[in-house]
Amino acid sequence: MTIPISSAVVAGILQISSPAFKNNDFIPQKYSCQGENISPALKIKKIPEGTKTLAVILFDPDASPAGFVHWVLWNLPPSTKIQEKISGGSKGNNGNGEVGYTGPCPPSGIHHYQFRVYALDTKLTMTETSGKKELEAAMNGHILAQGTITGLYKKN
Repeated sequence: MTIPISSAVVAGILQISSPAFKNNDFIPQKYSCQGENISPALKIKKIPEGTKTLAVILFDPDASPAGFVHWVLWNLPPSTKIQEKISGGSKGNNGNGEVGYTGPCPPSGIHHYQFRVYALDTKLTMTETSGKKELEAAMNGHILAQGTITGLYKKN
């Protein structure tokens, strides 16, 4: 599910890629629960003027009817690259109730992992206990552009 972009702002599309995997291709084990469990680097193109911060949500829609949140990150400075194992920005609660990134770890089969990146016109004020729902609510009306790259993962 993508967040509706307020009609008050001109919507743009961010081009998201990763040096670790191609869109709709397999995410290397290094970034999963079977590896180092660190976030992969992401590259971002077409960041619009007026962007003050970036936000990221990593979501697995295949985990259950409600899906599973693997990562919630906001208040990253606008940049064309989010570093591997990023330490900047503000991290929120993932689906395990822990702050930070938790990598792909499907119980069975191949799951789709959507790395959604948002360009925002503001810095957000939220706590570390905030999760995906709180981030989506805080971003409402502030999204200048958004983009997604999807990776696949299956446990060995």
